[in-house]
Amino acid sequence: MRAVLVVNPQATSTTASGRDVLAAALASVLKLDVVETRHFGHAAEAARDAVRDGADLVIAHGGDGTVNEVVNGMFEVAEPGDPSMPTLGVVPGGSANVFGRALGLPKDPVDATHHLMRALADRSTRQVGLGKADERWFTFNAGIGWDAEVVAEMERQRSRGREATPALYARIALSCYFRMARGEPKLTLQIGDDEPSDLLHSVFVSNTDPWTYLGSTPVRMSPETSFDNGLGVFALTKTSVYPVLRHVAEMLRGRGKPHGRNSIQAADVPHLRVACTEPLRLQVDGDCLGERSVVEFSSVPNALRVAV
Repeated sequence: MRAVLVVNPQATSTTASGRDVLAAALASVLKLDVVETRHFGHAAEAARDAVRDGADLVIAHGGDGTVNEVVNGMFEVAEPGDPSMPTLGVVPGGSANVFGRALGLPKDPVDATHHLMRALADRSTRQVGLGKADERWFTFNAGIGWDAEVVAEMERQRSRGREATPALYARIALSCYFRMARGEPKLTLQIGDDEPSDLLHSVFVSNTDPWTYLGSTPVRMSPETSFDNGLGVFALTKTSVYPVLRHVAEMLRGRGKPHGRNSIQAADVPHLRVACTEPLRLQVDGDCLGERSVVEFSSVPNALRVAV
């Protein structure tokens, strides 16, 4: 089996010696090429080249951003269901690793490598549905508003050398919430062919559940959403402190399915449209993609084969 291992050497949980051990283990059972990424977009380039070169397997070793890049690179040259599309393997190496954890993969890179090798020996794979925000694929979540502002600020802090800890994330989320609460709602949401909503403050779109993790704690925003059905949607109509705190508490307690008149929720959504009264930030899989005025979100069933 021909495989390409795409490694992000800057990922939180990776070391040079650890990467060498993992690559040696995989090379014992695969015809393996290793690509260490050097710049943003390099993982997508490596994945695109792997598909063009006829690789059977593309392994992403890094955080969720690396996985997202690899997936987008693969789809630059192949369509869902295309027999030339390689299987995706994931060896988590970041701080959150939401996609891998949602698939039930071990968080530890060594354990995840052993898991991947067993999956390859057993030919154990599954088809997963993915989401798209315009032309950008996402594996587990996307959003406009509060979460996108948090992601942008986290990226700024990390560029200054700050570690992406749950405590830092919580402080930034709180600061961004108060900024959002002082402002006017600027979004409308249209689910399928329904009429657009009144103005909203934030729209969260999930492709699986949990939506993300706060350290070891799963954030369960849409428990009816999985890789086997459509998108989950949660939107804030108001930013009053008590309703928002109640929503957050329910998500962190694992109940999911927050309720109340201050939100809009839907599951198994094939398509939705978000329009902004002024350009706002968009995030997908924890990466900020800049500002958008309109975003079309869609669900693509059985888009990708993953070794599990």
